[in-house]
Amino acid sequence: MSKFSGALQLTDIDDFITPSQICIKPLPTVPIDKATSRTGAKITIKGDNCLEENESGNQKLKKVEITLQDCLACSGCITSAEGVLITQQSQEELLKVLAHRYQIGAEDAARHLTGYFRSLGADYVLCTKVADDLALLECRQEFMERYHENKELTMLSSSCPGWVCYAEKTHGNFILPYLSTTRSPQQIMGVLVKQLLAEKLSIPGSRIYHVTVMPCYDKKLEASREDFFNKANNARDVDCVITSVEVEEMLTEHKRTLPQCNPDDLDWPWSEVRPESMVWAHEATLSGGYAEHIFKYAARELFNEVTPKELEFKQLRNRDFREIILKKNGKAVLKFAIANGFRNIQNLVQKLKRGKEGNYHFVEVMACPSGCINGGAQVRPITGQHVHELTQKLEKIYEKLPRSQPENALTKDIYREFLEGFQTDKSNELLHTRYHAVVGQLSTSLNIKW
Repeated sequence: MSKFSGALQLTDIDDFITPSQICIKPLPTVPIDKATSRTGAKITIKGDNCLEENESGNQKLKKVEITLQDCLACSGCITSAEGVLITQQSQEELLKVLAHRYQIGAEDAARHLTGYFRSLGADYVLCTKVADDLALLECRQEFMERYHENKELTMLSSSCPGWVCYAEKTHGNFILPYLSTTRSPQQIMGVLVKQLLAEKLSIPGSRIYHVTVMPCYDKKLEASREDFFNKANNARDVDCVITSVEVEEMLTEHKRTLPQCNPDDLDWPWSEVRPESMVWAHEATLSGGYAEHIFKYAARELFNEVTPKELEFKQLRNRDFREIILKKNGKAVLKFAIANGFRNIQNLVQKLKRGKEGNYHFVEVMACPSGCINGGAQVRPITGQHVHELTQKLEKIYEKLPRSQPENALTKDIYREFLEGFQTDKSNELLHTRYHAVVGQLSTSLNIKW
């Protein structure tokens, strides 16, 4: 249905991790019949089989199996085959870009996109607001628990799969304890669709084919993690991920523009009362609002400080590394930061490794410069337009969106009726995940020096 880009790098942007020169699945550049292993044993290749010659004879070597989880923010080996859309996640970033591209409002973009997906056969088209809300609530509670256990421990956000892959494969067991275990909104939405919605529709979750639309190729990697395979449904929480770029390509292939698609309302199967708007912003930052929301909550709950509605983050070495500090009696009691792009991420990790004083209590981490609004699979700038110009225009659109409050009647009802309460075994199982250090992988193969 759609093509897939072979590179993650945007024009004029050099802060993305692209496929490594060294791969765990090397391809021979010249025909090979025989080779020698590092131990000196001779290896013979016969068809699809590899035989190692030793004292006891020829031993057949096991084939290497490569999965999406073996990739590190690399789209070079991935192909996608999209089927009929049944449900769809509509992130604000996608809608903002399409709205700007076609000169229509974000809400109108959502309605036209809904109509387009219905024309392809979608039964339900959903927004991620409820999943975004739950992710913020869980992440802030996780922060509070960690803070009470150890006021000096830094907590790093984990909703960016590119950053998570990098952490697992490059820094492993050192960095993983710092990561928040809260699932990303995409994966929380997968739980809601395959379990809560399935329950409401009185059908097995395996009968639902769940497609998400994301501004990021790495969301394909995230959806493929074995941690997000539901054994009860015998299916993944998210069956397929298509990106903003691919949606635009689909429209082009169908020789349509978004405004030409008949508008339709997004579905809201969660409660009888529909929100006034289906397109929301969480705080003012452009990647979910984790740092802002948790800072405001922690300041109020821990230090009885009411913060301004709009927080002012201080820019440090560049616009993609900012911090905010709460002081009491001249002492810094809360120190938060936002780190976007791998230059800043590497500096952050090195600071943690050195154990340098003044580490942050919480850092919102995103692999892409400028965060999700400039995702690696976001719709490209028009000819002659610089990506920074497009990003600035999208930021202005984002500022005009209504703000969402994660604590609302719906989230309270979901905790009470579906998750069996707040901080229960079921909520921890469905809203949190685990990470895995990848031992023996090519931790040095990236060879990135910023």
